[in-house]
Amino acid sequence: MRIAVLDEERGQCDLVCQVLKSAGHACFPFSSGNELLAQLRRENFDMLILHWQSTDTAPEQVVQTVRETLPPNLPILFITGRSCEDDIIAGLASGANDYIVKPVRRGELVARIQALLRRAYPSHNAVEQIQFGNYVFESRTGRLTVDGQAVDLTHKEFDLALLFFRNMGRPLSRAYILEAVWARDVDVPSRTMDTHVSRVRSKLNLRPEHGYRLAPVYSYGYRLEQTAA
Repeated sequence: MRIAVLDEERGQCDLVCQVLKSAGHACFPFSSGNELLAQLRRENFDMLILHWQSTDTAPEQVVQTVRETLPPNLPILFITGRSCEDDIIAGLASGANDYIVKPVRRGELVARIQALLRRAYPSHNAVEQIQFGNYVFESRTGRLTVDGQAVDLTHKEFDLALLFFRNMGRPLSRAYILEAVWARDVDVPSRTMDTHVSRVRSKLNLRPEHGYRLAPVYSYGYRLEQTAA
């Protein structure tokens, strides 16, 4: 999906875009509300994510303009830096669909984005197949097939495997994996992650002789990379 992100804070915007790209979406960052509104006249997006504490253009104005000129099913998620009831009420009243309070947690952000997209585009998300070679992930059903054969995975194992494939070749820190897969379960023991990684490696045959290597990165995390089978 093509998702526009409006946030004047460069670090925050980069974080959101990183999460979106890891989830398989295309991210289009904007630091100005006026710039975003101008681009919306020339280009289509499937979703908008807005930081509520914008300065050059009131976020209510951005949402209202979008609602008046673009398809009504376009999902809008706003991020607020305070758990302030007035901000939340104003955002939802102006036409936004959902909100998230900073600090942004990767797992929660992905979950809210996917839920909004499923509701907005039910036909598009009917299957949601994501293919990497002979590995086919059905993200809505949590089903994985390899060479057409279903692999028996738990929900966490499926999420973990998809995270690695979407970040092929990139080292992922343990903290990032924890937030992306276990979300708010901050007390997950370190060995739990290692056990899940080991099971994913075994069940998906992620070994060099099969063209992939899922290996630990010393004092950091894990990385999945392709090899010459």
